[in-house]
Amino acid sequence: MLNRVKTLVFLAVLTALFLWLGQALGGRAGMLIALVLAATMNIGVYWFSDRIVLRMYNAQRIGPPEAPALYGAIQELAMQANLPMPKVYLIPDAAPNAFATGRNPNHSSVAFTQGLLSMLNREEIKSVIAHELGHIRNRDTLIMTIAATIAGALSHVTNMAIWGTFLGGTSDSEDEENGHPAVGLLALLIAPVAATLIQMAISRAREFLADEAAARFSGNPLALANALRKLEYARHRVPMEHGDPATAHLFIVNPFVGAGLAKLFSTHPPTEERVARLEAMVLTGAPVLV
Repeated sequence: MLNRVKTLVFLAVLTALFLWLGQALGGRAGMLIALVLAATMNIGVYWFSDRIVLRMYNAQRIGPPEAPALYGAIQELAMQANLPMPKVYLIPDAAPNAFATGRNPNHSSVAFTQGLLSMLNREEIKSVIAHELGHIRNRDTLIMTIAATIAGALSHVTNMAIWGTFLGGTSDSEDEENGHPAVGLLALLIAPVAATLIQMAISRAREFLADEAAARFSGNPLALANALRKLEYARHRVPMEHGDPATAHLFIVNPFVGAGLAKLFSTHPPTEERVARLEAMVLTGAPVLV
């Protein structure tokens, strides 16, 4: 419950940060434009984000004839989680990974790479399925995509404002309706970093919740722990070569390998910590069903 409250607070702060940047750069008019942009982006994300991300990874929809075992496992776990059957997609990529998308449980999809289906055993695949269903049940797919959209918009607005300053200079007007230049500069420096940190916090919290839900749906926390170990090991050796790092938070493990400072801004909590929490569920005898 606490993690869910934190997520809502982070989303509110992220939206407020976007409005503050608009006001800092353009005064009341800038804040109004930022408000309209935020609303437009969120409406677009609500209706079209799943199609966009699936097309981005060349995901192909499959049914029982193409993958009877996978489809049957998803049906079984969806019933266990009291969820509608999601659409199932296969991504033609050797990097082992998976993600869920969709605006709500009735309009959801789960996608798995060929690498994941080749690497994991049956119980481990079921645990990954359960993890993605956990995201769907918790409505993480919508929350995390909205967070990514606002954070991405903040970065784009910041870049445009910086280039505009270099190319066109700044206005000398001190009208109350305009943003103050010093405040605008401060906003340009702070907003992108703050947005990244907030997006990271939202994503990390949702991963822990999905891991917990997966352990309960499948009744086998250790299978997910083993799957996470394998995926973490493999992602350094078979990184995903195609795709957008802005979508990294959707996957069960970050498919893009980063080093140095990039690790500090990871969208996922450390795999070791996730594994430790799952193993602790076994020790404490956590119930199977949510």
